[in-house]
Amino acid sequence: MIGAGIFALLGEAGTVAGAAVWLSFLVGGVVAMLLGYVCVKLGSRYPSSGGLITYLIVGFGRGRLVGVASWLGYMAAIVIVTAMVAVSFGSYATSLFVGQDASSWWNHLFITALILLMVGLNIVGTKVVAVAQSFIVSGVLVVFSVFIWVTIFDVDWSKLSFGGYPSYSKIIASVALTFFAYLGFNVITFTAGDLKNPKRELPRAMYGALGITTVVYVLIAIGVFGTLTVAEVIGYGETAIAEAARPALGDAGYTVMAIAALLSTAGATNGTLYASSNLTGMLAQEGLFPPVFGSGSRLGKHGGLVITGALVLLVANLVDLSAIASVGSAVALMIFVLVGLAGYRRRADTGSNAAIVVLAIGVTAVVLGFFAVDTWQNAPQTFTAIIAILVAAVLLDRWSRRRTPQGEAGSTAVEPGRPVPD
Repeated sequence: MIGAGIFALLGEAGTVAGAAVWLSFLVGGVVAMLLGYVCVKLGSRYPSSGGLITYLIVGFGRGRLVGVASWLGYMAAIVIVTAMVAVSFGSYATSLFVGQDASSWWNHLFITALILLMVGLNIVGTKVVAVAQSFIVSGVLVVFSVFIWVTIFDVDWSKLSFGGYPSYSKIIASVALTFFAYLGFNVITFTAGDLKNPKRELPRAMYGALGITTVVYVLIAIGVFGTLTVAEVIGYGETAIAEAARPALGDAGYTVMAIAALLSTAGATNGTLYASSNLTGMLAQEGLFPPVFGSGSRLGKHGGLVITGALVLLVANLVDLSAIASVGSAVALMIFVLVGLAGYRRRADTGSNAAIVVLAIGVTAVVLGFFAVDTWQNAPQTFTAIIAILVAAVLLDRWSRRRTPQGEAGSTAVEPGRPVPD
């Protein structure tokens, strides 16, 4: 979760929420925490490596709704989001190691190297993934702590004046963007099947990670927008955090933050590919994805991971992602509304507090609604891209059901002896 989203989002969020981005991150953290509660309750009751899709299945069965949501989440929250993060890695790596005026093929070289390396790590095994992720996150937290320390005491509070904030509707709409920076919390749900004691470990992981990340993101946003003007943040885009470190730390500060960006984006790529491996295998087992994505694939037991890596390579190197930067976040919000509804339907089994679950569904729907209106008015290309991906998900669901033998579907192991509701 930590790092990659905030590097990629500060400039874009600034165009919507102005200097109020710190508020947007705060609200985004609250939304993620509410949804995290729903996921913890479901994950503790139905521990599985299928994560969110498992929760949709126990809530709604294996019908069209879950099939379309599966493809929708896979394309947007896995392939597109991972490609965006990899592109950000390529930009920072080229700037740091080659120069800002370097040829664009350097970007593609670094993007390709990152994806191949992270696919290789995930093929080796989860222990290697865990060690690599722990190293990456530790380094990022150290760098962010230094950044917060050197900027927070020199903040120009006039730049954060409430009088300069946009309307509340703009701030709420921007939460859909800043929510992207928290999306890694859904990866935690995919580990439930690997945990020795999900009922104890899953809540600690979820709430601890979200709490730390929210505090770090809010303080970073205050430091950046209290050091640079909104126009400067928008202009610098992905490198805004590094530029905000220049006044206190000089060029060395820029370099250190660039290294943190490389670590963050590498970690996010690593974590999402790990989730994709579990997700595609489970979906193939359930008959929602073709068998080629499963452990019995002709591509080997890591067939789903290999296919995902190949798709991310193609999208990152061939597609202009700038026009659809917020597609992943918008699609994720749609899926989380469904997860919330699944949690409400299974609240008796999970022991969930109905009021908290309803609140989680409500605030997520409100954020999604404000974002949809703002996108329709100000970024029609993004709105069109979301509709196009939704249509593609419907078509892919129809295609995959035709290719999956009827007898192979529905082999879930969510909970032995308990039928999954249809």
